[in-house]
Amino acid sequence: MAFPNWHDLINEADLDAQLDTQISMAKAATQAADAVEPRAQSVHFDPEKNLIVIALKNGAFFSIPPHLLQGLAGASPEDLADLWIEAGGRSVHWDRLDADFEIAGLVAGVFGTRQWMATLNSQGETSHSSQEITTASNPN
Repeated sequence: MAFPNWHDLINEADLDAQLDTQISMAKAATQAADAVEPRAQSVHFDPEKNLIVIALKNGAFFSIPPHLLQGLAGASPEDLADLWIEAGGRSVHWDRLDADFEIAGLVAGVFGTRQWMATLNSQGETSHSSQEITTASNPN
């Protein structure tokens, strides 16, 4: 064995103190984030409106069509309805679809990877440009 006396090199009291410090720092960082970042209170899929509706802890609501979220386009209403938020309200999950999104990211308009967002943005520009052309050629 390369390090037969490795346990002699470790001071367990120092390790415990370091771990306690790291845990305290993590708790403080979580509390600071909770104070300024949006957190979900509840989430559900509304099949009539085809929207994922997130009620935030501050009383606001955020809704989004599922086709905008990477991995959710084309999913069945049953799969879209099988969602849950983690205990702290930081993220929403679809186990069947293997999809997870941070609430703060969704509220900020981040619906997937950079490549996904670039695709959405180019589709939006194309759609917007087509609308402008249609409006300009047919003012009524």
